[in-house]
Amino acid sequence: MTQIQKNQDSLEYFDISPEISALTAIFPGDTQFSRKINMSFEASDNLSLSDITTTVHIGAHTDAPSHYHISGDSIEKRKLHYYMGPCQIITVDTRGGERILPEDLLKLGIEIKCPRVLFKTNSFPDPNKWNNDFTSLSPELIKMLNEQDVILVGLDTPSVDPATDQELSSHKAIYASDMAILEGVVLKDVPDGRYNLIALPLKIKNADASPVRAILTPLEKQ
Repeated sequence: MTQIQKNQDSLEYFDISPEISALTAIFPGDTQFSRKINMSFEASDNLSLSDITTTVHIGAHTDAPSHYHISGDSIEKRKLHYYMGPCQIITVDTRGGERILPEDLLKLGIEIKCPRVLFKTNSFPDPNKWNNDFTSLSPELIKMLNEQDVILVGLDTPSVDPATDQELSSHKAIYASDMAILEGVVLKDVPDGRYNLIALPLKIKNADASPVRAILTPLEKQ
């Protein structure tokens, strides 16, 4: 469950990252998360030590352009300004397996006020249970957001494209617009509004994506 929390300096924040474990749902055929215990206190070792095996597209994660374009940069080359700064959360009515269209936003009468936008669809409710009929984004929506100076777009599902889409049309539209992607976040308990986003990728050489620990802190002025 995502709840607003406070650190010892009384900074309020939402942790919008799902817990990663062997139960975490992944795209069928991708590499499941596993953790191997190499040393432990229970085994009378002097410390705890482990290693992990996983897809880099696990939990809350950002795709690198190299994931969806042959000329795209890998994740360690990405500039970090995409992944931190003002961000807007928008709830949309979802239709199973369909894409969010520009008219869906127009119907809501919502003005885009931040350069980063995350859509709350509630169409992938359990990070530990895979379902194919999650809501995704349309290339037309990407174009509209780009025209409003949005540099990062994401949502509470595993992908900006439908699970069965081999063309990756929204990924390609994002590449053409030089935008960034944030997928797999948990927005269930986050009210719509404007926040500061921090969702930094790991600096993994030549990687096509990276898990992130994504948080939102409220903006002082809404």
